[in-house]
Amino acid sequence: MLLKELSALASPLNDQQIGQLQQAASELSPQQLAWVSGYFWGISQTSGATQPINQAAAAVSSQPAGKLSIIFASQTGNAKGVAEALKEEAAAAGIAVELFDASDYKGKNLAKETHVIIVASTNGEGEAPDNAIELHEFLQSKKTPKLDNLHYGVIGLGDSSYEFFCQTGKDFDAFLSKQGATPFIERVDLDVDYEAPAAEWRKQALDKVKEALASEAQSAQVVQLPVGQAAHTSQYSKQNPYTATLLTSQKITGRDSGKDVRHIEIDLDGSGLTYQPGDALGVWFENSPELASAILKQVGLTGDEAVEVDGDSISLQKALVEKYEITSANPQLVTQYAELSGSKKLEKLAADKDKLRQYSGNTQVIDVLSEKKAKLTAEQLVGLLRRLTPRLYSIASSQSEVDEEVHLTVGVVEYLQGDETRFGGASSFLSHRLEEGDDVKVFVEHNNNFKLPQDDNAPVIMIGPGTGIAPFRSFVQERDNHDAEGKNWLFFGDRTFTQDFLYQVEWQKYLKSGIVNQLDVAFSRDQQEKVYVQHRILEHAAQVWQWLQDGAYIYVCGDATRMAKDVHEALICVVEQHGQKTREEAEQFVNELRKAKRYQRDVY
Repeated sequence: MLLKELSALASPLNDQQIGQLQQAASELSPQQLAWVSGYFWGISQTSGATQPINQAAAAVSSQPAGKLSIIFASQTGNAKGVAEALKEEAAAAGIAVELFDASDYKGKNLAKETHVIIVASTNGEGEAPDNAIELHEFLQSKKTPKLDNLHYGVIGLGDSSYEFFCQTGKDFDAFLSKQGATPFIERVDLDVDYEAPAAEWRKQALDKVKEALASEAQSAQVVQLPVGQAAHTSQYSKQNPYTATLLTSQKITGRDSGKDVRHIEIDLDGSGLTYQPGDALGVWFENSPELASAILKQVGLTGDEAVEVDGDSISLQKALVEKYEITSANPQLVTQYAELSGSKKLEKLAADKDKLRQYSGNTQVIDVLSEKKAKLTAEQLVGLLRRLTPRLYSIASSQSEVDEEVHLTVGVVEYLQGDETRFGGASSFLSHRLEEGDDVKVFVEHNNNFKLPQDDNAPVIMIGPGTGIAPFRSFVQERDNHDAEGKNWLFFGDRTFTQDFLYQVEWQKYLKSGIVNQLDVAFSRDQQEKVYVQHRILEHAAQVWQWLQDGAYIYVCGDATRMAKDVHEALICVVEQHGQKTREEAEQFVNELRKAKRYQRDVY
């Protein structure tokens, strides 16, 4: 019931008391209101309910009311999703709980907490996600308070194919422990198929938190927080995707290009799904039945064998097509198959972590199994495989432009392995196995770390070679539809002008109309010496510096392994040379841009 309605009903409160309540409530957050409602209810239920309120308040304040704070450090949304699930489960268990984006959390407040859980993904080469840079740095600084009264837990999310697996989670664990905080549950480092172990860890963690806070909850009369207080989200999610329709799959590279890049259009009509430029679309896909059959043949199985998946008994063939990752290999698969098969080559690789990562990152499952033939049971085969996970694609459209559609720019993974062609799982599903009009299961993954500036007058520099162009198509469509006055500068690169200039006609139209103020391209194979986007940035270094001085935001999308590093280095050089700074000062300047969200990256 709203407070403003109280005066219209029979109420034990006089007008002055109602006014005081309205004033107090207007200054409280939903979480605080929920706590206060429980606090007043608790007072009303005590034997001394007639005692003055200030006496009850003094009794409560003598023991700090414990609560659980959940902080997520998330780049693409996985850590955020785990944190949101944790918050809902905590509220349902009657635990006072608050959820924080790491960028909104002040590190010094850790000294005031009783229980904290950090859910952290890892960005790039062991770096903290963009939204956690400041908190990560604060916890390494001399400003970090002693945390002797803090109890904490950490979930790390990562991909074991990378060298710095779950590094950010490991960092937060080490930082908190160093300041005297006590882990109430052991840190867990989870791989790409994290959902089941994350759910189990959450249950264990909340059982411990609830037990620890029991006395405080009783004295403070903490009640279950209404789940309805949570922000509205779509009914469709990673766990409950929307069944959409494929409208278009059109090749947008030339006939003689060495790449197959597709422009994909998907119909979201009636879904209620909304997205912003910078968000990603999650696509659930099915594996190639032919690939599944080839794997079964390799290990001596028919596919008719029954396996249990999520409590259901299904055929092994169906499990390989719908439930397991059967394209990309990973270090664990290589190591385990080395033991099962006795392959000397794989055993040697497994003993060298660097070579193991390199091999598994460039080899498909079928080719690992082909290193040495071994007959496996159905249980051994599925024990080697990770669960299937959706692929995330940067959205290439603005909803203000395309309404209830969503567009993607998909590079088809395709290469020769001996005499056979290997394809990527999701990219070949979208480009080759789906027909227009077929169903595809999707969900929107919001990315708050890759967003246009709120100020439509701010200049924007976009750097997106190859399929990294996708989000910038959405950026420009959005700014066009908003009649934004801010200048737009695009750097695009690929192999050749004639075959690989993605969305060429659109960019030329935007350039001619003045929506894009400047377009600089780098086609690496159109001349003897290879030229990339970072070279174009350095060629225009003085102008880039001026745009930065004018408040420009810089966005980078694409390959993390080389391009993003080279562009980052180029930006440091720009600042160093034209800002007349030392190398260290230039690095700090660029880092400050990231903290201010004026330098944002969506790299993979």
